[in-house]
Amino acid sequence: MRLDAVGLEVMAHAFAGVAEEMGLVLVHSALSPNIRERRDASAALFDADGEMIAQAAHIPVHLGALADAVAAVRTLEPTPGELFLLNDPYAGGSHLPDLTLIGAIDIDGHVGGYSVVRAHHSDIGGMTAGSMPAGARELYQEGLVIPPTRLTPDLERLVLANVRTPAMRRGDLAAQRAAVERGATGMRSLARRHGWTALRDAARELLDYAERRTRSALSRLPTGSMTATDYLEGDGVVDDDLEIHVSIAIEDGVFHADFTGTRGPAPGNVNCPIAVTRSAVLFVVRTLLPDDVPMNGGVPRAIQVTAPPGCLVNARPPSAVAAGNVETSQRIADTVFRALAAGGCVVPAQGQGTMNNVTFGGIGSRESGAWTYYETIGGGQGASRGANGPSGVHVGMSNTLNTPIEVLEMEHPLRVRTYALCIGSGGPGQWRGGDGVVREFEALAPMETTLLTERRRHGPAGGAGGQDGKAGANLLNGQRLASKITVRLAAGDVLRIETPGGGGWGKGHST
Repeated sequence: MRLDAVGLEVMAHAFAGVAEEMGLVLVHSALSPNIRERRDASAALFDADGEMIAQAAHIPVHLGALADAVAAVRTLEPTPGELFLLNDPYAGGSHLPDLTLIGAIDIDGHVGGYSVVRAHHSDIGGMTAGSMPAGARELYQEGLVIPPTRLTPDLERLVLANVRTPAMRRGDLAAQRAAVERGATGMRSLARRHGWTALRDAARELLDYAERRTRSALSRLPTGSMTATDYLEGDGVVDDDLEIHVSIAIEDGVFHADFTGTRGPAPGNVNCPIAVTRSAVLFVVRTLLPDDVPMNGGVPRAIQVTAPPGCLVNARPPSAVAAGNVETSQRIADTVFRALAAGGCVVPAQGQGTMNNVTFGGIGSRESGAWTYYETIGGGQGASRGANGPSGVHVGMSNTLNTPIEVLEMEHPLRVRTYALCIGSGGPGQWRGGDGVVREFEALAPMETTLLTERRRHGPAGGAGGQDGKAGANLLNGQRLASKITVRLAAGDVLRIETPGGGGWGKGHST
């Protein structure tokens, strides 16, 4: 029997509630500030066919790419109750620090679905502390590569032998296991309450409903020529602007993004796996839908993404990809929005367009107390028709929190000298873009830091005649640094990060 509108709403919230509980278990159990405080992690439930039933309100760049991880695990023919670990960007992962744990949910002796948790670990080995090296030229320099593999004590020992902070990694993996088990427990509870057949049918109806609503919303958008080009500011190896080109076509309620014309592979690590590219396009499409459309595997049924094999946004092994997940994904979203604006859609001005990735790490050996720290920093969101852009927020493909200063200083040899809004960095317009952030770190001991940032040359573009936001800046003791760089800090050095402001929207004065 088909569910009515009320039944669909009830079941959508039931599935989403399980996913949210998974996320809560994870963040309340994790050891690292990046997961515990910043919530750089995501959780979702999938059905037995590998389609997402529900997700928690976590990280867009994670969530849109999780279907590829489940598909990779399903090729191994899981048995009920098995756990799998992966991070290989070319086999279901995104970039190496994102460890994905997938549990095959046991319902009455059968695989009834999958509970999935992806979390950013602040080190997974590689050539620099934090596993986000600016100068990497191939994947193997970025850390330990884990194809989809059954999680056993032997595999965990192997992982912990290849990281700088094994105790913290062990704790975060345990938190992921607990979250995955919470998802399985939640699904079994729903199956007992509603009956397994009814529950499975409800999930399928929700997927079909989301697809219908998505196609209906897309069919009402303009269908004219929609093309755009935007650029990345180098890759840590070369400093040239790197072109991303997209053409959008909307036909019969299907959103097709074609990246033909995008430059070939970059020598550095801004290359982007196709799963992450699809995730960025999915994020844009989700913003075009009514709020009450459930976010599940029915939405991507109405999206097609094509890109030449091996190009910047469809990377091939052994291209390095650490910044592709965090920075290129942002630029893909910006470029797709710009194409929609060119085709007559009303979209916001560009936000900061970067995650402002900052990684610190102790230079000492494991025995001397090696440590790593990773965070992303908020900035200005673009203004939209009718509203100023918010200031000091994570925008686009990121949805994390900041690290509280007290936690950062208590757990690491760092002092935060300044943390404030960069007043006036938002672009003027009828509605003003949000302001960026200033965050200054003083090193209290020798350490290594890596920056993977964007919008240091080209500020975020305004929309509908609004002015551009101010570009960001990276400075070490007052001297400007490149947007992507690894450097050593001595005790007393001060690293200053100024994040971009959002673009303004509309001609005229800000309100």
